[in-house]
Amino acid sequence: MPKRTNEEWLSDLRGDAPDDALNDLRAVLLHGLGAALSGRGDVAPADLEDLAQDALLKIMAALDSFRGESRFTTWAQKIGVRVAFTELRRMRWRDWSLDRMIDGEMGDKGDFTPAIMVAPDHSPEQQTVQRTMMDAVQRTLQEKLTERQRIALMAVKVEGAPLEEVARRMGTNRNALYKLLYDARQRLKRELMATGLDANEILATFD
Repeated sequence: MPKRTNEEWLSDLRGDAPDDALNDLRAVLLHGLGAALSGRGDVAPADLEDLAQDALLKIMAALDSFRGESRFTTWAQKIGVRVAFTELRRMRWRDWSLDRMIDGEMGDKGDFTPAIMVAPDHSPEQQTVQRTMMDAVQRTLQEKLTERQRIALMAVKVEGAPLEEVARRMGTNRNALYKLLYDARQRLKRELMATGLDANEILATFD
């Protein structure tokens, strides 16, 4: 692979025949992504190729933003790694569905108790109290929240799905989802306070 200065990279990639530079940059990205993602069992060689191609598109679109404050290849690899982790997060949730929550899989019969609430180092008495608290939370979720509030709270705070993914699946945007989550927590807090439980302590579970 020929060595290039920053200026040569930009010139070659913007030129009339950028194929050689694109192939060389692809090789740089594959090497960097291979190192950054080594040890991950969910990344196959074919995935690296796809990720490198995605990164190339992002880099070509962002060439004008390169300021020469580092080596061009360093800048490009940072973009490549960022693109890769964004795509891997998306792939992780690709087969995840809100439908099963809407259909009730996580509803009346679902157990959404966070692991911290049944930690093995807690005494039986503590686990009993915590289970009682979570039973109250579950009843409140089912009976007092709207379906959209319940789905949003469960998806983001219990299952840990990314806000952007939940917003997309629910046909809304990030700001509207924030508002939906805020309203859900406020209603949950009011209802739990009426039971005499420590609502703030319970709500901390959903922070």
